[in-house]
Amino acid sequence: MTDTMPLSLHPDRLFPADPGTRAIARELYNSVKDLPIVSPHGHTDPSWFASDEPFANPAALFIIPDHYIFRMLYSQGVALEELGVPRIDGGWTESNPRKIWRRFAENFHLLRGTPSRMWLDHAFHAILGITERLSPANADRIYDQIDARLKTDEFRPRALFERFGIELLATTEDPLDDLRHHRAIAASGWSGRVVTAFRPDNVTDPEHPRFREALPELGRITGEDVTSWDGYLAALRNRRRYFIEHGGCTSTDHGHPTAHTENLPQEEAAALFGKIVRGEGDANDAERFRGQMLTEMARMSLDDGLVMQIHPGALRSQNPAVTNVFGEAKGDDWPSRTEYVNALKPLLNAYGNERDLTIILFTLDESNYAREIAPLAGHYPALRIGPAWWFHDSPEGMRRFREQVTETGGFYNTVGFNDDTRAFLSIPSRHDMSRRVDCSFLARLVAEHRLEKDEAFAVAQDLAYNLVRQAYRL
Repeated sequence: MTDTMPLSLHPDRLFPADPGTRAIARELYNSVKDLPIVSPHGHTDPSWFASDEPFANPAALFIIPDHYIFRMLYSQGVALEELGVPRIDGGWTESNPRKIWRRFAENFHLLRGTPSRMWLDHAFHAILGITERLSPANADRIYDQIDARLKTDEFRPRALFERFGIELLATTEDPLDDLRHHRAIAASGWSGRVVTAFRPDNVTDPEHPRFREALPELGRITGEDVTSWDGYLAALRNRRRYFIEHGGCTSTDHGHPTAHTENLPQEEAAALFGKIVRGEGDANDAERFRGQMLTEMARMSLDDGLVMQIHPGALRSQNPAVTNVFGEAKGDDWPSRTEYVNALKPLLNAYGNERDLTIILFTLDESNYAREIAPLAGHYPALRIGPAWWFHDSPEGMRRFREQVTETGGFYNTVGFNDDTRAFLSIPSRHDMSRRVDCSFLARLVAEHRLEKDEAFAVAQDLAYNLVRQAYRL
């Protein structure tokens, strides 16, 4: 084997191996591959589009912010400091981007077979024009090629946004954010549509590490008395309006540990809140309060029209050796078993039959797709099924998702695809992967005479574009 190997993208990647089914998948894919990208939920940095400054270097773009990548290398003994991941205490971490890139190239083989590898290959070849597979031997050469391109106007954030065919991109901010970057984008006259999503966990979860400092700040910026239940709810309504008016917000996002909900009488809710504010609540009180706040958020959504997203079941920041040194979202998060039917019953009893409310359910527990989530969404008008998420945002995860939810939930209780990413250059690849997998699933239904071809073309269009616009009220 030579030191370098060619890099290319096979036109039939992810399509079925059977020639006849593959041909149908190819037809379906060709009908949707160039549709605009709608990215209604993610974690890209709005400052990129506000300032439109060039991306700093290949390491800062691809490695340092992407826990999908560095968690795999960490699992094989590569120190996060060597990959440039910043420490909370300001201690040493590699600051030379070329050295970080070399370390990455030495371990690039660890990503074989993962969706991260497919995203990177797509970004390298289709976006950046790289024709060699990354290796230790060519690490410097590829670094220089990418670095040179990033310094050109064609690779600034706004130019890439337009080149990718992005119609809308949603970021995610907490209620204390002043949305200065979103306001700057709106004032700039640029036509790109970048909106925010309202993520209130730091002021609705008593066990959130920033809850104690965030709650009084919420009161300060809204002028409400957040030590009272009524004032606290008024402050949240205030910030939701601010996000709608200044960030184009159409959705909320709730990353609770479980899907537990409550629908307490307001007197009981106020008493529970008082206990939380005084610091007297235990773990059970925190769970009940989070559950009550999901119901309160649904009540507010009926007033202001924001779509709810519930992302439960992630055990976050589970490795103290990582969290205590590097902070949150550094790859030490795990999926957990999550129950939905009983957990959501108080919320659904109150609002599940509301046709003007949309609640999108996500799960990291795939055993729930057919047993709980699809049956629930296949009945309650307010519920929709979020796409394969996080650890299952992969070819096999997307395939399992369609196989398990379609028979009970159908296609039209799903909401298309969202990429949920911090890695901007992976967005085209992630959406392309979803379209290829969905077209392959539809092709099998056509080949097995379970769906007519004209219907498959209509569904492919809906899954790639129409359903996401409808679900997120875009």
